Amino acid sequence: MLSKSKFLLPVLAGVLSLQACNKNNDEFYTTADGLTYKIFEQKENGEYENRGKVAPEDSTGAKIGQVVTMHMSYKNAEDSLLFDSRTQGMPIMIPVMEPSFKGSLEQALMMLSPGDSGVFKVSADSLFAKTFGQPMPPFIKPGSQLTFFIKADKIQSKEQAMVDQQKMFEEQMKQAQVRAEKQLKVDDDKIQQYIKEKSLANAQKTESGVYYVVTQAGKGPQASAGDEVTVHYTLTHLDGKELESSRNNPMNNNEPFKFTLGQGQVIKGWDDAIQQLKEGSKATLLVPSPLAYGDQERGPDMPANSILRFDIELMNVAKQK
Repeated sequence: MLSKSKFLLPVLAGVLSLQACNKNNDEFYTTADGLTYKIFEQKENGEYENRGKVAPEDSTGAKIGQVVTMHMSYKNAEDSLLFDSRTQGMPIMIPVMEPSFKGSLEQALMMLSPGDSGVFKVSADSLFAKTFGQPMPPFIKPGSQLTFFIKADKIQSKEQAMVDQQKMFEEQMKQAQVRAEKQLKVDDDKIQQYIKEKSLANAQKTESGVYYVVTQAGKGPQASAGDEVTVHYTLTHLDGKELESSRNNPMNNNEPFKFTLGQGQVIKGWDDAIQQLKEGSKATLLVPSPLAYGDQERGPDMPANSILRFDIELMNVAKQK
């Protein structure tokens, strides 16, 4: 992602590997500013060859103000992987800024041309203090170096990069929609089977795909988008394991949950299903994973593609004025 924050430090898995054939591929070089590097150029046969010494002032790499689209990973001195952009499913975009110190990562980017791959060793102390602007984490030793593996795909102006970023985002959204539609069909079969097993009479289905069973019809106003609603709920998996309950939540003084309906403040399944209810209603909601938390794991109790059951009571509907 194109960001002024430069470089992020999430802990992920994976590593960028460089294929090499030249006898000098293992040799590192050092610039006058103290940046240790080796840069690989891809040949016509697909193999990578160490370019040898590269004078930063003569480089055809990125310039200040340009944006580098790349895949990047880096490790600490103990060879533990700290970050790999490939696990995110798309390259990252980093604007090239004035070097924050001698031997900085910004200088590394200026040495890479599109298609090049590079390995760079950067002072961890300087990187965190002057580039990240944050304390060094305990898993990185003071005085050590971080090793960066970078594959430069494109070097562009900021305007060109923003256009490409939008295209990548749109493609990601399309792929996510395709996955969600497939998963919705899988979840629908499971929910229908669950309804049969639990003998849930009078189950209804919203247009988006949430099943709901009204166990007590309310007599108050119908909930609609824009209303402030107050809800007590108990959340369980289909296997019956309870995850949380508003009636047993000391952090919230066991109070019901209040939110504005239809504004994206809650999962899509809630925004949809609660609009089918009147104030005072009690209902069971069976929410397929694409309308809940999707294919993202949210801790050990919420694996990816979790179908969720909510037993709710719509306590109050405050209509818009």
